[in-house]
Formats: sequence, structure tokens, C-alpha cells
Amino acid sequence: MLSILASIVPVLLLIALGFALRKSGLVPREQWRGMESVCYWILFPALLIVSLARAKLDFAALASFSYALLAQVISATVLLWLVRRPVSRALSMSGPTFSSLFQTVTRWNGFLAMAVIDKLIGASGIALLAVAFAVIIPYLNVANVMAIAISVGRTPPTPASIVRELARNPFILAILFGLLVHFTGISLPDPVMTALDLLGRAALGISLLIVGAGLSWQAVAKAHKGVSASVILRLVGMPSLALFWGFVFGISGVALVVLVMTAAVPTAVNGYMLARAMGGDTDYYAAAVTAQVMASALTMPLFIWLAMKLGGVG
Repeated sequence: MLSILASIVPVLLLIALGFALRKSGLVPREQWRGMESVCYWILFPALLIVSLARAKLDFAALASFSYALLAQVISATVLLWLVRRPVSRALSMSGPTFSSLFQTVTRWNGFLAMAVIDKLIGASGIALLAVAFAVIIPYLNVANVMAIAISVGRTPPTPASIVRELARNPFILAILFGLLVHFTGISLPDPVMTALDLLGRAALGISLLIVGAGLSWQAVAKAHKGVSASVILRLVGMPSLALFWGFVFGISGVALVVLVMTAAVPTAVNGYMLARAMGGDTDYYAAAVTAQVMASALTMPLFIWLAMKLGGVG
């Protein structure tokens, strides 16, 4: 448990620093969005390319890992959608508010997951996390766009528009390029690999500052009463579901830790922009992000410890 806490405390300190920087005004509010764009389009793709290009991947073991990932996210989205009416009635949620609940439960903060895995496990864990990005990002993007469109009464996007959006996702493009380099044995020139490596090293620290800058105590103070549902379902329900599917598919070792980590981290901050663009409840989303980040300081260590014990790690 001490090693887990030692991996998470630096992450929480950087998040707190990001919040302090935003509140102090040292970094103007409008510049945080630019930093987020740099992380999303350049820094994290560089980290994914380097991780996959250098990874030692056991594709026989990865098949079960991928099935467990898909089972986890598909079962979560289907179950949540099936109970949308009773949940909405019980919590007095409008369609837009439920769409933000759906997003904040099913989306995951890959930035935060990568920072913890890098400190706790290292390169082998990062490579597995890159595979997780490749497996579940396309499905979650489609599922969340469809859920928002239906919940707020919009016409769902066409298959062609969804494919176009996925085709320009920088994470997916980086993963495909990294796998191409890995499988073909192509050697990128040393200056290129060094540049990508330097960019990737910058990704983790900056992304955690951005997470902290996005926290809003005001949003929590005036939050819809259903925010607690988002916290419980995301931080307890999702990792419990991950452990269940890990058991079903016989996942163990580092793979089980990474599987649980994708479910134990708070929701993704970028879902806020999608909620704003498509008519979701942005106040609820901002409150849920803040509440989840705060609560994850307690829940993440517990689920990581449980995954390590069950997986025989450490």
C-alpha cells in the first residue's frame, strides 16, 4: 500500500498545483485551453508512439485483456442506459443532466491513469495502457455521442460523421502509427525518437496541472443532488465491474492492475466540451469532475491495492 500511495501522492500534488495556478491567475484562464490542446494533439500522441514502438507485447495475453476491456465498457454503458428512466425519476434528472451522468460514469481520464501507471509500474504498464486506449476509445466516443444526442432530443450523428471524427482522433492515429513501427520493425531516426521521447515526458506533468486547473469548488457547491451518483458509479461501480470481467477472462499480473486503473480513475475532463457542444448539463459535468477527483484520492489506492493483491503483483 505504501508504494501505491507513493505513486499517487505526487499526482495529487500536481493536480493541487494546477488548481492553485489557475486560482492565482499566474496562468491566465484562456491559456489553459491552449495547454490542453497541446497535450491532446501533440504531447500524449508522442508518448503513445514511443511507448508502443519500444514495447514488448505478448499478443496472446493481450487478446484476453482486450476482451475484458470491451466487456467492461460495453456492460457499463448498456446497464446505465437500461436504467436511465428509473435513475432519472429517482434523482429528478432532465435529459441533459442524465447525459452528463452517463458521460461522467463511462469516460475515463487517461492522462491521470498514465501518470499513476508510469510511476507505479513503468514502461510495461504504459504499453498496456496504450492498448487500452486503442480498444475502448472508439467505442466510448460513439456510445457517449449517441447517448447525449438521444437524451437531449437531437438527431443522432450519421455513421459517416462518426467515422470521420474517429479518423481524426490524435490518440487513435498515434496508436496506429506506434503499432506500425512496432510490427514492421521500422527504426525511426534517433533525433526523431529523442524528440518524441522529450514530448512524451512533458505530457504527464502538464496534463495533471490541467486536471487541477479544471476543478471548480463553486460547481460542487451548487451541484445537482445526483452528483454523488456519478462519484459512486464511476469510482466504485466501474472498478468493481473491471475486477469482475478480469476474473471472467482470467486476467492477472500487471494487466489486471491496468484494467482496473482504466476504471478507477476519475472521468475525462474533455467530455465537458462535448456536453457544451451538444446541449448536455455542463454545470453537472464540472461538479462531477471535481467531486470525482477529490474522492479518487481515497478510492484509487484501495482498488489498485486490491488489483495488485488479486493479480499477484508486488
